Amino acid sequence: MAIKLYRRRLIPDELIELKDDIILSHENNVLVTKWEVLHPRHDFTHGYSAYFFDDGVKVSKFLKADGSLLYWYCDIITANYSSDKNEITVIDLLADVTVDPHGIMNVLDIDELCEAREKKLIDDDRFFLSVKQLGTLITTIQAGNFNKYTDVLNIDE
Repeated sequence: MAIKLYRRRLIPDELIELKDDIILSHENNVLVTKWEVLHPRHDFTHGYSAYFFDDGVKVSKFLKADGSLLYWYCDIITANYSSDKNEITVIDLLADVTVDPHGIMNVLDIDELCEAREKKLIDDDRFFLSVKQLGTLITTIQAGNFNKYTDVLNIDE
């Protein structure tokens, strides 16, 4: 039975089955998928994602219609696996990082993370986990080791 993949968002509160994502591999606690955008966009059309469950990071390669890189998008995550249903629910812990093709990094959605904590949508454990994993990701990028995450997504189209 194939793994079912879900994305849980806290803001807005939603649970979506990523039923159209194609799982390319799942080994060493890393899941790699290929996907098309859920809703039409003008800036990108498709991409690949790698879920690094041990590090709490999902790195996505956002591609333009011509296949060129728009940017890397990194979500801070945690996940729950249900062995009886063979389902993975990936929980978006709100903090995000983008890295453009020139290596320029932007940290996003810290305000959402704080809002979620204030509204008790996220508990202390997940709040601090998100901040810790964000710090580790930023350090990895600044140290020039981002390829630790991106190499797995160098996939020929």
